[in-house]
Amino acid sequence: MSKKKHETPLLDELKKGPWPSFVKEIEKAAVRSETANDTLGQVEKSYRTRRGYWKHGGIVGVLGYGGGVIGRYSSLPEEFPGVKFFHTVRINQPSGWFYTTKALREICDIWDKYGSGLTNIHGSTGDLVLLGTDTESLEAIFAEYSSRGWDLGGSGSAMRTPSCCIGPARCEWANINSLEINYQLTQEFQDELHRPAFPYKFKIKTSGCAVDCVAAIARADLSIIGTWKGKIQIDQAEVQNYAKKGMNINAEIVNMCPTQCISYDGKEMKIDDAECSRCMHCIAKMTKALRPSGERGATLLMGSKAPIVVGSLLSWVIVPFIKLEPPYKELKELIRKMIEWWDENSKPRERIGEVIEIKGMRSFLEAIGVPPSPAQVKWPRKDPFIFFKDEDFEKVYKKGKY
Repeated sequence: MSKKKHETPLLDELKKGPWPSFVKEIEKAAVRSETANDTLGQVEKSYRTRRGYWKHGGIVGVLGYGGGVIGRYSSLPEEFPGVKFFHTVRINQPSGWFYTTKALREICDIWDKYGSGLTNIHGSTGDLVLLGTDTESLEAIFAEYSSRGWDLGGSGSAMRTPSCCIGPARCEWANINSLEINYQLTQEFQDELHRPAFPYKFKIKTSGCAVDCVAAIARADLSIIGTWKGKIQIDQAEVQNYAKKGMNINAEIVNMCPTQCISYDGKEMKIDDAECSRCMHCIAKMTKALRPSGERGATLLMGSKAPIVVGSLLSWVIVPFIKLEPPYKELKELIRKMIEWWDENSKPRERIGEVIEIKGMRSFLEAIGVPPSPAQVKWPRKDPFIFFKDEDFEKVYKKGKY
């Protein structure tokens, strides 16, 4: 049993209010964990001094794997010895993040035994993230998890753990089996996932439709988005029901269609399917009245990333439509061609989207054997973030108060 070691008046402020607080959760873990206890002390000091005291990097991992563990350390080990080592362990998550309660208890029991007891479900890559352990415990942690069927996820300059939406398991709008695709790609690229040999990270995310619940278009080097070829089926009676219940169809549906392919005269809705971009906005808003039809498959997009070298990027359409059926041989071969071109043309720490920006789309398409097409659109929107101007802040920030 560990007593609270540090006074935390600033962190205590973050426990107030109706919402869950990360401070409360760290305090619960600190009752038995010296690591969590010193985490509170170091974070309090960061709030007080407005400086961060975490370092990360270095070579740390388990035998036979190059990834899966991110080395983290305190720059104040004498003041906070409990967080001298604070490594992060990534557990490869199941497709769609489905767990049994037994599985979650198993993961947490092992982590309580060797780590701080703090978790992050899930990290931005998709893995189940375990926060805070020391170097000596890593082999034992890996042995316990792997003996129960769990594996480490990807980290470093490697294939990152593929992730996907819940797909057909819970969503009637899934145009592809995102769960199966994710599982098959994870099995296919095991070597690339566990042994970093790429110029930088490579992320694959799969969404069953253009609603894109895993934000693949903003966050994945390769975005796989389910789509369809047929017309949008319209139930006119249900359209009228939406209108009777107060939906302003012209304002909420017609005027928000990005290609302006929908019309509504108060009695009947019409859609020019040849102009439809399959964005899913109308279907997601009128789930009882509209649904896709015809052949199902996916659009492949390339190159999104957060800002580092050349700024943030959204994915660029590479393959407008591809049939995706087991064993997904065509998709796997295409991914390997993409990675090979990237590996041959990039500098260290350049994402594939940045290399396409530098080398040009022609070079990339020729290398992967995909013909150019007018459907390979880059815009309408390039950047996933909004950058505010100084005058925007001046409107809401005066004399030190918001």
